[in-house]
Amino acid sequence: MKTAVSRAVRGARNVQLRNRFVSTTSSISSIHTPILRLPAPSLLKSTLHSRTFTSTTRLREKQDQDDDDERKWSTPLAKQLAQAIELTGPIPLASYMRMCLTSDVGGYYTGALEEGRDQFGLKGDFVTSPEISQIFGELIGVWFLTEWLAQGKKSTGVELIEVGPGRGTLMDDMLRTIQRFPSMSNSIDAIYMVEASPELRQTQKNLLCGPDAPFTESKQGYHSVCKYNSIPIVWTETIKSIPISPEKQPFIVAHEFFDALPIHAFQLVSVPPSQQQRPNSSPSNQITSPTLQWREMLVSPTPPNSTHESLNTPPSQSRLTPPPDFQLTLSPSPTRHSLYLPDSSPRFRSLKQSVGPGALLEVCPDLSLYASDFAHRIAGSPSSPKPKPLGAALILDYGPGDGTIPTNSLRGIRKHKRVSPFAEPGLTDLSVDVDFAAIAEAATNASEGVEVHGPVPQGVFLELMGIKERAEVLVKKAGKEEGRKEVVENAWKRLVDVGPGGMGKVYQALAILPENEGRRRPVGFGGDVVN
Repeated sequence: MKTAVSRAVRGARNVQLRNRFVSTTSSISSIHTPILRLPAPSLLKSTLHSRTFTSTTRLREKQDQDDDDERKWSTPLAKQLAQAIELTGPIPLASYMRMCLTSDVGGYYTGALEEGRDQFGLKGDFVTSPEISQIFGELIGVWFLTEWLAQGKKSTGVELIEVGPGRGTLMDDMLRTIQRFPSMSNSIDAIYMVEASPELRQTQKNLLCGPDAPFTESKQGYHSVCKYNSIPIVWTETIKSIPISPEKQPFIVAHEFFDALPIHAFQLVSVPPSQQQRPNSSPSNQITSPTLQWREMLVSPTPPNSTHESLNTPPSQSRLTPPPDFQLTLSPSPTRHSLYLPDSSPRFRSLKQSVGPGALLEVCPDLSLYASDFAHRIAGSPSSPKPKPLGAALILDYGPGDGTIPTNSLRGIRKHKRVSPFAEPGLTDLSVDVDFAAIAEAATNASEGVEVHGPVPQGVFLELMGIKERAEVLVKKAGKEEGRKEVVENAWKRLVDVGPGGMGKVYQALAILPENEGRRRPVGFGGDVVN
């Protein structure tokens, strides 16, 4: 009976997976990455009990052998991704990343980690700047204060919006700082936190509002009241759930958010004439020379019984994890993404001439969506015009600051070590280098009412904001407290370190502001405080 049931599960699972995984966007013009939704184990169980089967002894023996030979996957998510790929073929890297990070079945930020452990801090997988020093969040709060001053000290209608708030540490440090300036603090109508993880939402609420504060749900999201000045806080799963109003002044912060957005990866190849001929074409229309075409890098399972050695896991990646379950393969023919995304920017199109065959390209459609949304909130859009641009967005993340297009930047992080991004899906954090030039391009294309400053290295930004001076104040306050001075000193210096791989060099800061014909630079980008 065990083998018959196993076969029933496989059959039912294939039907369910086909229904869930074959969904794609309806038009090639859409830049949303298809979301692959995996069937919950409970669905498989209910299907199992709804059917009965009979089989011969010989068939049972063969199926028993099939079950014994079934490949062992490193995580439940890896197994279900493999089942999906078996049905639909290799999937885009963006789909793989989205599932690994936010799947409702075992995603990294949505429940795959064991209870009592989070992603952040020394006991997690990585440490972010707000967790290193309180000064980081304080200076971000000061930066938004200077923008509020420069834009006329609006008495009402200010909104604070954070995308990807982590534990809530950054917003907590910002609010504690802003509270010291009552005129701005009293101008804040609401705080919005864009967070997909239920666990992180609860952590943020406990920090910003208190464990005993009410936490109610509505169609828009989740609601509570901040411990600072009793400001309403709303949690949403997407920024589209936050209303856009022409009277509002949004101050938006995105810290280590864009690096987690899914990317599509492409390679430029030379296609010979024999692979380009059209059926029934006349001799005069025959293609006689190679052409350059983009091919998408797709995710497919590694061969069974693979090892780190057989897969040539790079020395830069730890081999303490199981061998990768998946690998990148080059699509033999164009995909709908390869026909559109590499032509979506002049920077991308120029690669055919400047690099030629072998050129690599990473494109993040969601990056453009968020940058455009920021610009629309600050300066309005055709569907929601704004009489006067108001607000600002500050983006801090890692990536090239010289306009270079990122390539081969996908990385996996596990317990503070670089690992294969295809090992233990759902348990491994995934991130990529941020294309800051693409953010600037998307924002300015979305609205003529904004301008972009930067990117500048994080070390430069923080030093211009006064990180050294603030650290000196904290050291004096610490007095003779054991070890406190050393902790403060080491923390701020780590944030501005410009050595190889240093946070002050690798991380960049970029600002989106109301267009002012270059008359005013923001603080931290070469400008002064305007009152």
